[in-house]
Amino acid sequence: MTKKILITGAQGNLGKACVTKFLQSGDQVFALTTPGKEENTESANLISLGIDLIHEEEVETLVNTLIKKYQTIDAAVLTVGGFAMGSIHTTDKTALQKMIDLNFYTSYFVARAVFQQMIQQGHGRIIFIGARPALDAQQGKNTFAYSLSKSMIFQLAELLNAEAKGKNVTATVIVPSTIDTPQNRASMPDANFNDWVTAEEIAESIQYVVSDSARAWREPIIKLYNNS
Repeated sequence: MTKKILITGAQGNLGKACVTKFLQSGDQVFALTTPGKEENTESANLISLGIDLIHEEEVETLVNTLIKKYQTIDAAVLTVGGFAMGSIHTTDKTALQKMIDLNFYTSYFVARAVFQQMIQQGHGRIIFIGARPALDAQQGKNTFAYSLSKSMIFQLAELLNAEAKGKNVTATVIVPSTIDTPQNRASMPDANFNDWVTAEEIAESIQYVVSDSARAWREPIIKLYNNS
């Protein structure tokens, strides 16, 4: 059965992999990108939309417009985020707010809008992208603002699952280790790339969580570390 999938960060490495994976399954994909980076396509199954996700009212309006036209949103895959190094000594309010904007608000505003629709329609899956440093303080201490902002995602998923208990609406956090991207290869040229996880592997796991085969799935955190 085909589904209607909303994907944020569709121009990024992971976002592109998710768009490709769901289109291959014949699903309807709403691909949200940075304004100006919308993709022109003749595919009836791909709708590319530009939006700044830190503007709550714009996000709510867009989601409501999609719902009015397409009736349902079966899943939301929220891949937008940013990264920054820095210890507590260098992490001031500005640095922290930047990471919260990029890693929390961009997910929260979309999740809030689609969650309410999913409760009404009686089903839905929200997929967040977590971060290993948010679970491991030894790693997180050197990426202070990033780790703090990502830790909020785990709590958000827990709260949504508590709110939706018994309603076939779930929130899952995918936690990858280092993702094998051109950017990461360039910044860590001496690393063993085979130990990393690929965007395609993450997309495949996300597709499974969204699929009917995972109807009974209630695991809120999925760690995709490979050998890292």
